[in-house]
Amino acid sequence: MSVLTLQLAGPLQSWGATARFARRTTENAPTKSGVLGLLAAALGIARDADTELAELARLRFGVRIDQPGSRVRDFQTAHDLDTEESMPLSERFYLADAVFIAAVQGEDALVERLYEALRHPVYLPYLGRRSCPPARPVELGTHPGDDLTGVLGAEPWRAAEWYQRRRSREQDVSLTLLSEAPAGMASSGAMLRDQPLSYAPRHRRYALRPVHTSAVTVRNPHARAPHTIPSHDPTSHLDLV
Repeated sequence: MSVLTLQLAGPLQSWGATARFARRTTENAPTKSGVLGLLAAALGIARDADTELAELARLRFGVRIDQPGSRVRDFQTAHDLDTEESMPLSERFYLADAVFIAAVQGEDALVERLYEALRHPVYLPYLGRRSCPPARPVELGTHPGDDLTGVLGAEPWRAAEWYQRRRSREQDVSLTLLSEAPAGMASSGAMLRDQPLSYAPRHRRYALRPVHTSAVTVRNPHARAPHTIPSHDPTSHLDLV
């Protein structure tokens, strides 16, 4: 077993787990279905290739929130390509200036193949939607073993420098980590419908997945040195009588 780590950073990201007609929301962190879709695109897997998707869906998934970003809303219009009629106005939400570290855990051969695919993708990766390209290289590296949460906790803080300096008073920074329990292990976490079963446009299907929330502590490379007040004796310069 080994773990592949990914860096998801860009001006805009959108990771939807639910969509209601013309209203397209985003979760506060990348979803498993979104990240696996990115990996499937890098491999060149067709949207209706459910057998190949099933192999990816067995990967264990986790994500660390390094820079939560801010939620923004946009309105979009479109026209039907055939009739040129106007489509309904859609309301879409994004995360601006966010940075995440995601990780998938699986068999060594598959993890290595995914890493090479990210370095030489068949289809360019995007952060949840095609209008959201990454601002940094996505692939970080592979790590031997099955300690997904340990790997995520050991990654250096990848937030933007300006964001790290904003928290310069903190030597150690606590970050939220969202992970799924290993196969066969019970989990009491929240449930999210982002376990992909099919990406086929005509019958997209997703199952529920337990999500466990925890925290990890990382060092802040832009933390200020702790300020110490020197000891002072106000009577030290007085002559003793």
